[in-house]
Amino acid sequence: MSETPSSEEPRRSPLRTALKWGERIVLAVLLLFAFERLGPQLSAWTGIGPIEGSVPEYEVTLFDGSTLSSEDLRGKVVVLNVWATWCGPCRIEIPALQALHDDLGDEVVVLGLSTDIAPRGTVESWLKERRVDYPNGLLDGATRRALGGISHTPTTFVIGPDGVVHHKVLGLFAPPAMRASVRRLQRDAATAADPTSLSLAERP
Repeated sequence: MSETPSSEEPRRSPLRTALKWGERIVLAVLLLFAFERLGPQLSAWTGIGPIEGSVPEYEVTLFDGSTLSSEDLRGKVVVLNVWATWCGPCRIEIPALQALHDDLGDEVVVLGLSTDIAPRGTVESWLKERRVDYPNGLLDGATRRALGGISHTPTTFVIGPDGVVHHKVLGLFAPPAMRASVRRLQRDAATAADPTSLSLAERP
């Protein structure tokens, strides 16, 4: 007489169960990482999603000896980029920031703040060698705190004419997303000033 197979499922070993949960945790961490990095990029590109919302107040000393404050920049769109000479993604990103400065420098302020601990002369030479001429200085402690702390390099803030941070992007900022966010803020500002006008930001 044959034995009837047990209807009970075999129990999983503790090791197999632990591995299964480990896979789920790793997947969740990867999804959170992707959302943290790609979410702000997509929001900057499309304008969909909440704005960052902070209003940082700061004053920085630039390499040319002049000072620039958040109050000075009211009325203009600002792209504030925290970077370092040793940072690989920063080196990739800086040409796009320079191009934005070249194209829209009269309308948009591109501001670089370096986290380098090297002498300022070394950082200045690094910029000159690469023909970077948009405003740059060193990130000081007060400005770091005003920006809510810096955990990644690069970190880029897209700030509206009202001083409100609309987008905060950690890591390399895709140039199309960067330009789309800037153009949208320009268009919104122009529309607010004159609802019947077509903004320069609608130029291709």
